Amino acid sequence: MSEASPPAKSPLHRLLPLVIIGAALAGFFALGLHRYFTLDALRDNREALQAWVAADPLRAMALFTAVYAAAVAISFPGASILTIFGGYLFGLWTGTPLIVFAATIGATVIFLAAKTALGDILSKRAGAFAKRMEEGFRKGELSYMFVLRLAPVFPFWAVNIAAGLMGVSLRNFLIGTFFGIIPGSFVYASIGAAAGAAFDAGEDISLAGVLLKPETLTPIVGLIVLALIPVLLKRKTAPETQ
Repeated sequence: MSEASPPAKSPLHRLLPLVIIGAALAGFFALGLHRYFTLDALRDNREALQAWVAADPLRAMALFTAVYAAAVAISFPGASILTIFGGYLFGLWTGTPLIVFAATIGATVIFLAAKTALGDILSKRAGAFAKRMEEGFRKGELSYMFVLRLAPVFPFWAVNIAAGLMGVSLRNFLIGTFFGIIPGSFVYASIGAAAGAAFDAGEDISLAGVLLKPETLTPIVGLIVLALIPVLLKRKTAPETQ
């Protein structure tokens, strides 16, 4: 007698990860937790946060990484604020690696979900974005991933889902995400690292004000151009290889 095939997973079982993610995001806003992820909250609670980190730095770093990864996994729109928190709490050179690592983990969760049976459902959320990215992915997955991460033309969560729907390899997704978000993470973390002095002086910090400075924009634009070169070269030589 042949072995019985394993029972097929029910639709509810297949949707469980998405339900959990959706419920977590809804609960996050329902409980009003999003109010704590603001620059005002950072300013008002900076002494308590500093004391918490000083009491147990390793535990603080582990918890921050877990919270950041979870926030990205549920597509919480305040990730940039968390990046500033990371720079403020742990400094530029410790905070940036933590941010990059946590963001990559969270992004990979949604990416893998989009590559599975959840793809059809997630495509309804990122459908329009995914179609606009499709051509870029086809011309060069890795180069296009770098461009999308360096220049946030599309929402971070939309890139995660679109990459999964377009069948981008896990290797290219991980490399493009991890290295592509380093410049932006460094910039946001530097804002957080400098926030303490600004708060003590009674000054306000502005994301737009920092991001639009020439010393910030110039290196990022340069990296975007470098990432685009392989795509442009491939487009130029494509007719000749046909």
